[in-house]
Parts: sequence; structure tokens; C-alpha cells
Amino acid sequence: MTRRMLAAATVSAFLAACGGEEHKDMKQWMQDAARDMRGRVPPLPEIRPFPIVSYDANDLQEPFSPAKALPEKRAGAGAQPDFDRPKEPLEAYPLESLQMVGVVRRGGAMYALIQAGGMVYQVKAGNHLGQSFGMITAVKEAEVQIKELVQDPSGQTADWIERPATLQLQEGPVEPQKEAKK
Repeated sequence: MTRRMLAAATVSAFLAACGGEEHKDMKQWMQDAARDMRGRVPPLPEIRPFPIVSYDANDLQEPFSPAKALPEKRAGAGAQPDFDRPKEPLEAYPLESLQMVGVVRRGGAMYALIQAGGMVYQVKAGNHLGQSFGMITAVKEAEVQIKELVQDPSGQTADWIERPATLQLQEGPVEPQKEAKK
């Protein structure tokens, strides 16, 4: 019990020492310094309403419509492929699998040599090739220009759209072929 009383007396003495007039000058300085301190909060900015702008573009095309992503329809758009026409041999191959391996000039006309399925075919402007109803529009020294007919990519209409494509002359060795066909 004496130990507890001694500990309580010691704590009381420490607390009494802290509460005395010993630090009076420090407390006075704190009060003087705090007297000139004022919190300065700037006033809130005035809230101005945004002007209302009306959107009057009913006759314009909507910017987010799928038609914006489609290619523009050119002359000849809306043309249908001729489904009754007999297919030519190169229409059995996708355009990506065909290779232009050379050109031949005969009688003033330019013919392209197209390799497909182990065979080489002679083609000219007006011949069909590829699986997208492609028709050769021009044969040049280094390329064959093709016009394909594809359905409207959006799927919203049944229209057919012309899409240009080319086959470039392939450089390098060509595998031996069986025979050329017209």
C-alpha cells in the first residue's frame, strides 16, 4: 500500500509542477501570436449558368449513324451481280490466293498471267475472278485492277457496292506450272 501511495504522490507532484506559473511567458507569447492570426478563406466564385444552345440539324446526317462508316456509293452502286452468268475458272478462288506472275502483249491487247491452284491462266479486261464478283477493269505492266461487287457492309440494305482491288505482279521465282489456259 505504501508503494501505491508513493506513486500517486509522485504523479501529483509532476502534475502540479506542469500547472504552475513557470511557463507563463510562453503562454503569453502564444496568446499574442494567436491574436493577429485570422483564417482567410477567399469568397466562393460566382456560379454563372451555361448558355443554352439549341441543336437544329434535323436535315443533316447523324454523326453516329453506321452510314458514316460506309464507303460512299459511286457510279454503278446498286448494280447487282449477274447470277445467271456462267462462272469463270478463277472465280472459284479467293482474291487473296491469286498471284499475278506476268503479262503478255498479243495483238495490241495486254493479258495478265494469273496463277491459281497450280495452273496459270491468261486473263484480260472484262474477265471475272475472285469470290466477290470481281471483274478486271485494266491490265497494266505491274498490276491488274479489279472492281468487286460486295453487299452493303452495314447489312441494313440489300444494296451492292463497288470496291476496288488490285493484284500486284509477284517478283521472284515461280513454281513450274502444268500448262496455261485461256
